[in-house]
Amino acid sequence: MFFFTYLRRELRRRRKAALVVASGLALGIALVIVVSAVAAGMNQAQGKVLQSLYGLGTDMTVTKSAAPPGEGGDDGTVRKPRFEFDAGDEQQSRDVVMVQGFETLASSAVAQVGKQDGVAEAVGGLSLRVMKVDGEFKRGEIRPEGPPGGAGGGGGAGGGKVQGGGAAFGVDSYSVYGTDVAHLGLGPLTSSKITSGRTFTASEANSKVAVVDAAYAKEQKLGVGGKLTVSGTAYSVIGIATADSGDAAANVYLPLAQAQSLADAEDKVTTVYVRAADSQRIEEVKGAIQQNIPGTTVTTSADLADTVSGSLSTASDLASGVGRWLSVVVLAAAFLVAGLLTSSAVSRRVREFGTLKALGWRSGRVTRQVVGEALVHGLIGGVLGIGVGLAGAWAITAFGPTLTAELGAVGAGRGPGPLRGEAGTRALDIALTAPVSAATVALAVGLAVAGGLVAGAFGGWRAARLRPADALRRVA
Repeated sequence: MFFFTYLRRELRRRRKAALVVASGLALGIALVIVVSAVAAGMNQAQGKVLQSLYGLGTDMTVTKSAAPPGEGGDDGTVRKPRFEFDAGDEQQSRDVVMVQGFETLASSAVAQVGKQDGVAEAVGGLSLRVMKVDGEFKRGEIRPEGPPGGAGGGGGAGGGKVQGGGAAFGVDSYSVYGTDVAHLGLGPLTSSKITSGRTFTASEANSKVAVVDAAYAKEQKLGVGGKLTVSGTAYSVIGIATADSGDAAANVYLPLAQAQSLADAEDKVTTVYVRAADSQRIEEVKGAIQQNIPGTTVTTSADLADTVSGSLSTASDLASGVGRWLSVVVLAAAFLVAGLLTSSAVSRRVREFGTLKALGWRSGRVTRQVVGEALVHGLIGGVLGIGVGLAGAWAITAFGPTLTAELGAVGAGRGPGPLRGEAGTRALDIALTAPVSAATVALAVGLAVAGGLVAGAFGGWRAARLRPADALRRVA
């Protein structure tokens, strides 16, 4: 009991010194919390980027690089769009549906991938691009040449020339993704939430139904229950999906069989989505697929993460590299300063500790007293540091910048995801957050205790070396 009474009295007497030591520790602990929170926010942001491309739960994708564009045939090359119109003045409208991004794989490749050791599930999908042309032809008028009322009263002896007429057409392009409605747990649709209507059911594998991205639905004024016509086939809109990352993988989602029929690609897929049985075996599974299914490109989430650039990548590097090292340096400096200040305070209390030893206190008791005071300083610093760190993390979440992730091509493919074949890069805007986990708070408490123990070790070592004679000399 006397220990705590003496401890409370000494802390009250030396409030300013205690506040200085605690503030130094608080600064280091707050910086650790903020850096850890920002790093966690970066990981979440990168996870959203990968999810927007792969879909929730996907560990890797299997594709086949697109061959150079050519006049299509059965060789899997990309067809050049070709529009054919009837003659006449009436309105003309034509759709061309093309496989997008990758060369197609046989549907049997999905089962083949699924049989590989370490694969928990494999699902196929088909990426399409629809180009829609609307417009009309206008006939020209033949007008006579020469002065009016010429010889013979005709309209000119030299005939006439065509004036006016021509054609006016508008072109609309949008993406369509064929998804396996019997396995909705993998693929790009899982990166969106159904905000109106419903998603597909397993019984709708051959039904003329569609799920439309919210942004595209708004642009085209589509709603649940409406009709979307693709290449002359009407599809009922059963659901509106909103992408979690703000950028959908496709404008329209159709059952896989319907997408294959539209593109004249029966039993074909462009992408196989794979979920590994064990996250520690992803590289092993990747190697097995590449070895046993020649000609394919296997892209893992780690491969895709390497293609992320822009401000998100730069900030992530700073948080994980410079930020972590900075927090370690500041924390080490705070520990050192706290230890030196505690040791210096012990030197100023030579008379006090020498007298206590003369009264019968053992060195161990004096050391425990110093360590106890330092530990309280550390706990006070921990409370202050946690408060400042939480405030800093909240400020970053509330007022933090929006970062841009630029996604480049992966491997031999022309884009990092199943729907990116038309462009080499794609940008996503991600709002930076700084979530603080319970583990981070526990780490802060541990650092506060450690800081107190480090400071106490400095001061305790100094106090244990004092002798009663030192106090007698000071008294004199």
